[in-house]
Amino acid sequence: MAKLLDDVSAAVEVTMVTRDRDLGCDQPYSGLSGQWVRRRQARIYYLDAKNRRQLYRILRTLRSTMFDLLYVNSLWATFAVVPIVATRIGLLRVREILIAPRGELSPSALKVKSFKKRLFLRVWRPLIKSSRVRWHATSDREAQSIAQVFPRARIETRQVDVALPLEPMAPVELDGPLRLVFIGRINPIKNLSLTILALARITRPVIFDLYGPVEDPAYWAECQDLARQLPPAVTLAYGGELRPGDVPSTFAGYDAFVFPTQGENFGHVIAESLSASCPVICSDQTPWSSLLRAGGGIVLADLTPAALAEQLDQLARRTPTERLAARRAAGDAYRSWRAEARGPNILDQIRLLG
Repeated sequence: MAKLLDDVSAAVEVTMVTRDRDLGCDQPYSGLSGQWVRRRQARIYYLDAKNRRQLYRILRTLRSTMFDLLYVNSLWATFAVVPIVATRIGLLRVREILIAPRGELSPSALKVKSFKKRLFLRVWRPLIKSSRVRWHATSDREAQSIAQVFPRARIETRQVDVALPLEPMAPVELDGPLRLVFIGRINPIKNLSLTILALARITRPVIFDLYGPVEDPAYWAECQDLARQLPPAVTLAYGGELRPGDVPSTFAGYDAFVFPTQGENFGHVIAESLSASCPVICSDQTPWSSLLRAGGGIVLADLTPAALAEQLDQLARRTPTERLAARRAAGDAYRSWRAEARGPNILDQIRLLG
């Protein structure tokens, strides 16, 4: 979202309302709750959703403007549902709505808490159909997922704007055993448990470090139980959450990013890994498959512990020089992708389409 605001043209004025704290955090950002902040031509309001005075103040401010577009960055989240309902009942004056589901309508994502989502869609679908709604897909794969759930949807496909450098980081040779990393949200969709099960079959020395927020405590407990059964040759450590700015430099210290995700609409973390010249071992459920194969990585069609273990075992046999060659290929792949990923962001694209 920061990149979208920074890249939007001067022809677009943006008013953004967001929470005053990080996801899952009890404490607000220092000095920002209930405040307006200017970011180029965008005004940003940091809202405490439990503060009635702030809610009344922001609603009164927003009602005074007729907006050309309401852009919501989710389908299920409260900050998406509430403004869409407010528009529908006339509390907000909006000409058109643009929904970015961020992979939430992929088949794998719909399987998680499927009963609640089916129930929600039964109520939500008629409301969406009766409103002036467009959809923001970040790949052809996601556009297909949206169309399966909303067959007559108007879909605009535009890749995610990434706040990443044009050139990849230069890799350095890493001595010692194979170094693997996982950086991402810890929940079933990201499939961390599959990697741990695969590592249980490895006999060669491997270092595997994990970073990311624990979104599903029960799933994390399952992963921890599996980790306790790993053989002595595998060293696993959890490093907690990373600050966004530290992600690329962290990737740079590893031979490969293991990410057997069950589905990604885009996969920003994959771009971050490639920007650090770190090859990606990934499922075939992302838009990145062809680029990853060309970039020293591995694309898995068979998401089983045995299939992943075979690939990891082959990587563990490589010399440091061979691993460095794969990292250079990842950087080259990133460079070619980054050169093609330029263009108007989604807000300007909608403005130009009219």
